[in-house]
Amino acid sequence: MTPAADQSPAAEYERRRSDRRAALARQSTIEKTVSGLRLGSIVVLAVVAWLALQSALFSLAWTLLPLTLFLVLVAYHRVVLARCEKARRAEEIYEDGLARIEDHWIGRGKTGEAYSQDDHLYADDLDLFGNGSLFQLLATTRSRAGDDCLAFWLTQPPEDVDAVRSRQEAVAELRPRLDFRERLSSLSSDAMDGLDSDTLADWSRDEIRPAPPLLRLLLLLQAAAQVCAAIGWAALGWGPTPLLALLLVQTVGALVLRRRIREAAAGATGAGRDLAQLREVLSLIEREEFSSPGLRSLQEHLLTEDVSPAVQIDRLRRLIDLLDSARNPIFVPFAILLVWTPQLSLALEAWRSHAGKKIQDWVEAAGQMEALAALATYAYENPDDPFPELDETATPVCEGVALGHPLIPKAACVRNDLRLDGDLQALVISGSNMSGKSTYLRTVGINTVLALAGAPVRAERMRLSLLAIGASIQIRDSLQEGHSRFYREILRMRDILELASGPQPTLFLLDEILHGTNSHDRRIGAQAIVRSLLGHGAIGLVTTHDLALASIGDDPAVASKNKHFEDEIAGGEMSFDYRLREGVVEKSNAIELMRQVGLDV
Repeated sequence: MTPAADQSPAAEYERRRSDRRAALARQSTIEKTVSGLRLGSIVVLAVVAWLALQSALFSLAWTLLPLTLFLVLVAYHRVVLARCEKARRAEEIYEDGLARIEDHWIGRGKTGEAYSQDDHLYADDLDLFGNGSLFQLLATTRSRAGDDCLAFWLTQPPEDVDAVRSRQEAVAELRPRLDFRERLSSLSSDAMDGLDSDTLADWSRDEIRPAPPLLRLLLLLQAAAQVCAAIGWAALGWGPTPLLALLLVQTVGALVLRRRIREAAAGATGAGRDLAQLREVLSLIEREEFSSPGLRSLQEHLLTEDVSPAVQIDRLRRLIDLLDSARNPIFVPFAILLVWTPQLSLALEAWRSHAGKKIQDWVEAAGQMEALAALATYAYENPDDPFPELDETATPVCEGVALGHPLIPKAACVRNDLRLDGDLQALVISGSNMSGKSTYLRTVGINTVLALAGAPVRAERMRLSLLAIGASIQIRDSLQEGHSRFYREILRMRDILELASGPQPTLFLLDEILHGTNSHDRRIGAQAIVRSLLGHGAIGLVTTHDLALASIGDDPAVASKNKHFEDEIAGGEMSFDYRLREGVVEKSNAIELMRQVGLDV
């Protein structure tokens, strides 16, 4: 069901949460009733059995009635428990959604800290992972594959604009489909939480050379001959000799093929279990009708020669079940007679060689759909945030009107504009402590990350080209590596310069550039770094406390400009409006801040 156009996300979530909570209450009542009936049926069964055995009032056959009732109630109880869990998960989905809309989501959900990398050029600087991070805000994904895909999109800019546009179209189509996203989230929680995708991928990637058709035909003929020999012995008086001779041939063949049979069956049971868990998610994706090219392509990518994953997985499950039946002691003689294990092992081998190569694609497709659904959820919960316009001109551009930071509560978020292009490559931003310089850099950076991932941005309007991002905002020293903060910063500068010399235009975000050294060296080094970046065609922002560095913004040799943030002190109280202004800041608040914390200066 699509939400009404005039229904706010919060109101729709509240309505759905109430519905799911009521459904949970109903199912919980039913569950308690069924539990009581189960207990009652056991009591009745015991009473009837006792009366039948002790007083002969009843035939023992009467115990079949309460026993049948008990078995039916056990089966129904499983169904009711599944419904309870589904309603509980759905209620949780909308609880979390309301927390995000109401800006008290920090501490709920996944932090993605496993994806944090010390040497990444912007992940730590822009708070992509960790508590209160962008990943925690976005990650409604349930599976490892979905988390991997979302983290990859946040940390690896796409290779072309078409990839971003395709994601935007997919996210826009999924945004109003709350029912689909709820089902996907519920199924993924069941089907993919326990899925061992790495082991499954390794199993599917193992080199397989399927047995030649002649070998499989010979095994089939062997089984047919042994069945005929057994019938001849039992009904036609042939004696055991023909069958024993054929069994000897089978034994020799099994010894020759034992390694192949063992390897063909190895890991099949575990893979079948994992794929059976994944099946429902893939079936949901297959059944949905999509119009955007990206989503239709994802559906088509699931197929193997126009056969759906569900059909392929069902075939595998049947083969595994048939193979496992050979372990039944009653069936063992028939399995030997039918050459059961060799035939089924080679059939599994054929399945892996044909469909196994698609397993990794299936897992990745499910992960991509989860990641797109996560971005669509973010888009639905932030209806005022637009998709950015993608610029394909040769000159790099990053423009935004009323850019805000998506991790700051909307009520407290102060927005500023931005324009960087061929005529204005860099802004040199000065300002006092705590005035908003670093937050502005993070605002630009995190909105660029959202834009390139295919999500809406926190702005009235944004236009940008495909940009690589390099940031130096949150550099710390490393005790493990024995590197000071300044040394790690200059290493980061080297990496950003290498990035800027590559084929993709670069957006650089440099906070308090080279502030770990003296003013003379800082000015010379900072000017050289900024000139080099601009010489490679990069665009970006530089912040500084050192007003001497503001001369970079006045240098006619570079396409740059000075801007600043400032504070107000009234009655001994300091306040900030976090508004970006033209020119260089003309005052500092460092002395006043020291006095306010009690230092005698």
